[in-house]
Amino acid sequence: MLNRVTLIGRLARDPELRTTSTGKNLVHFTVAVAKRIRPTDGSPEADFFHVKAWGKTAEYVGGYLEKGRMVAVDGRIESRRYRDGEGNEREIWEVVADTVNGLDRPREESAAPSRAIGASH
Repeated sequence: MLNRVTLIGRLARDPELRTTSTGKNLVHFTVAVAKRIRPTDGSPEADFFHVKAWGKTAEYVGGYLEKGRMVAVDGRIESRRYRDGEGNEREIWEVVADTVNGLDRPREESAAPSRAIGASH
């Protein structure tokens, strides 16, 4: 069996980096991937994928990437269930990234240094 996904798109918002109670780095971000055929029914022109990464990969994403940057993500799809604030059971599908690579340079006004390589955890 195989569970592999590769995405190339732009960050839809700034990554959210945090450290877990056990001291591990974790980042959450969303990648917008343009659809090959533009919808004519008014639906979004991109699909939005929730992505999380751990360890050194999380540090790289949180420290060097920002909203609008083009990225390549390689990882696997994972589902998990949880209860929301109103007690309803929810299921979410997200990509767990093994590698994330920045594919473009930051804009001139950005303070983040340019990096073309990603980190693996």
